[in-house]
Amino acid sequence: MKLLSIVFAALVLLAGCTGVPKGIEPVTGFDPERYLGTWYEIARLDHSFEEGLSQVTAEYTLNEDGSIKVINRGYNQAKGEWKEAEGRAVPAGDSDVAHLKVSFFGPFYSSYVVFALDDDYANAYISGYNRNYLWFLSRTPQVSAAQLEAFKERATAEGFELGELIVVEHPSSD
Repeated sequence: MKLLSIVFAALVLLAGCTGVPKGIEPVTGFDPERYLGTWYEIARLDHSFEEGLSQVTAEYTLNEDGSIKVINRGYNQAKGEWKEAEGRAVPAGDSDVAHLKVSFFGPFYSSYVVFALDDDYANAYISGYNRNYLWFLSRTPQVSAAQLEAFKERATAEGFELGELIVVEHPSSD
């Protein structure tokens, strides 16, 4: 009975990591194949798994089983080395809703919720299962000041606290 209680508690905790923050609406009409390719991290709320990283990219490719292969990569200037993590993403529900479950650690999944996406799939705003996770991704390593400001305004309107927001450094293409 004790083992069953532990398993049930673990399942409840894991299920909580794949939800959508209250009030956040995932993009509908989502086309996962158009989302594939390279994205540059423009801004994020920092976490231990990305601490100190610059030049962060996410590469999404299709696996044979229909899931999405995720490779996140960033440069740790202090250590002078690249850090890379490989994961797998699957739809959390309907494939045309931009709510995915992403795993970098075996059977443990967490939410990846696209709550804003350009019609041309050039910029995306992503949340995790709660408002402690926030990313602004773009197909280009730099965006305009107006685009960054629009992201901040939308994130604030959605209830994200931006005091710890990091604008990610990427080499200039000049």
